[in-house]
Amino acid sequence: MVFSYLLLIMLTVIVIGGMFLTLILNYYYGSASSAMKQRVVTSMSLHARSMQWMGLNERASYMLQNMAESNARIQLLQPDGRMIMDSDGFSDSRTIRTPDVVNAAEGDSAAWYGNDDATGESIVAASAPLLREGRIISIVRYSASLKEVDKMVSLLVRFTLIAAAAVILLFLMLSMWMANRIVRPLRDLTRRARHMADGDWERGMSGSGGRDEIGQLSDTLHTLAVELNKREKLKNDFISSVSHELRTPLTAIKGWSETLASPESRQEEVQEGLGIISRETERLTGLVEDLLDFSKLSSGSMDLHLEELDLNLPVRECVTQQMVRQEETSVRLLSFLEPEPLLVMGDPNRLRQVLINLIDNAFKFTPEGGAVRVSASREGHHAVLIVADNGVGIAPEDLPHVTEKFYKGGLSRSGSGLGLAICKEIVELHGGSLQLDSEPGVGTTVMLRFPVLLQHQEEGESF
Repeated sequence: MVFSYLLLIMLTVIVIGGMFLTLILNYYYGSASSAMKQRVVTSMSLHARSMQWMGLNERASYMLQNMAESNARIQLLQPDGRMIMDSDGFSDSRTIRTPDVVNAAEGDSAAWYGNDDATGESIVAASAPLLREGRIISIVRYSASLKEVDKMVSLLVRFTLIAAAAVILLFLMLSMWMANRIVRPLRDLTRRARHMADGDWERGMSGSGGRDEIGQLSDTLHTLAVELNKREKLKNDFISSVSHELRTPLTAIKGWSETLASPESRQEEVQEGLGIISRETERLTGLVEDLLDFSKLSSGSMDLHLEELDLNLPVRECVTQQMVRQEETSVRLLSFLEPEPLLVMGDPNRLRQVLINLIDNAFKFTPEGGAVRVSASREGHHAVLIVADNGVGIAPEDLPHVTEKFYKGGLSRSGSGLGLAICKEIVELHGGSLQLDSEPGVGTTVMLRFPVLLQHQEEGESF
């Protein structure tokens, strides 16, 4: 990333710096060339007529007396570029063939800048032809040193290079800071993801990563780690609970099967063993059904077969079915139903499953002589179903968690720990709610609320 930023900035600085230097060179050297050309053109317009009929020596003398300037060097050349006169005192026969002289020999005034062949000095020169009757008889050349211009241009070039280096260094530091700002959280995300891949969900968690996209990704990864940790704990609880619940009835079934297989078994033992095997088989069946329901709820694949029904009907059926337990447990089962129909949209089989589970729990934790009360009534736009007992109750620290999956609390309870959790989710799938209140030594009350079908009920009343 730093290399990419650096390459981009260097290319940008090179292009902009090159354009700036080109403008500087064109401005300074172009201005000097234009000024020198204007000087030779102006001088020739003033003196050309006087010099065109003079001889070479007279012409040279005239130029030294009338055209020479202190800040410029003047030269008189033959049309082929051979030197005739030089205001600096050089009058050798050397030939000058710089572009300005070549253009002047062709009849045009021109300027040029570069290094003098004789001195090696940087100069600017301009040449113009001297004509007589349309024929070039001499070339007049002005030249001047570019020493001061070179100094200024050199200063500007150094300034430009320093500024370019400073810009590149600044952007290099900025790109390193930006890259580090991006890469550091990415490395942290990579490290956390690697820990999560190894199954260490705790080390995959982290605090808030900020409001930018990487921070949002960090928060998402944190949420994922939390959820995975919950699922891992749920899986471990599931395995532990199911293993225990399966082992107990299987051990009893295996033990009594071996006992019954013995030829020495008495009739009383056979009857007792068959009864225990039957009860433990029912426990296993209930456990398997709970696990199947839990799997469907977890995957969101539980289908409800909804229909319009009177909530009193499944309540009455479940109470009648559970009445036989009064003699076994010495616990009374009482029911109080709404005289008017409580019309709701529900799955009758799932509602019976919820009621049977709640009544079964109430019987389990209510001592002899106690009572379980089941009531159905209407409160406003809701049908309210209550299952209450005066049993041992639930400890305050356990109460918020009893509807969580596989939670059994401080009491030594049999079962999968899924009953209330499944009940709660089935009720919520019906658009209702489950509320649980309990006090140790006093009892437990479970309240279910379902929306009633007001429109259908009112239509029924209108007939």
